[in-house]
Amino acid sequence: MHNKNNNKTQTYIQGLRPFSNSIPKTLKKHLRKGGYNYSNMVDNWTKMVNKKISDACYPMTVKIGKDMKNGILVLNVTRGKELEVEYEKKNIIEKINSFFGYNCISKIILKISQYNKNKQIRVLPKIKDIDTIVSKINKVNDKHLKSSLNNFLKAYNEKTK
Repeated sequence: MHNKNNNKTQTYIQGLRPFSNSIPKTLKKHLRKGGYNYSNMVDNWTKMVNKKISDACYPMTVKIGKDMKNGILVLNVTRGKELEVEYEKKNIIEKINSFFGYNCISKIILKISQYNKNKQIRVLPKIKDIDTIVSKINKVNDKHLKSSLNNFLKAYNEKTK
C-alpha cells in the first residue's frame, strides 16, 4: 500500500476512493442543490399532505440554498383550488418539515396551472382491415413477440368498441 499524490491536496490509498468520487458530476450538482429533497417530496407527496391537498396541487420546483434550509416550494395549483391551498400553506410547511426532520421549507409560492378540464378525449380509430394485421403477426418468428402483438391487438380492439 502506497500513497498517491497526483497534484491533489488529498492523498488516497491506492484502490480506495471516497464515495463522492464515484458519483457522476451532474448528480452531485443536483444533490448539492437539494434535488434529493425535491425527488423525495414528489415521491411522497400524498403521504406528506392529505389526499384533498394532493389532488389540488403538486410540487413544481424547490429552491433551497447551499445550507439546505429555508427553501421555497413552488406548487402548481389547479384552477379553483387556490383558496384551499392558500389556507393550508402553514400546515403543508409543517408537514414537509416534520417529514424531513428539519426546516427544509420556509415559504410556499402558488402557481395556477392552465389545465383545461373540458379537454376532448381522443377516441382511438377502429382498424378496418384486421385480417392483414393478423396475417402479418402470424409471420413473426419470435413466440414472445407474437403473443405480445396478439395481446396488444386484442386490447386495442376492446378499447375501440
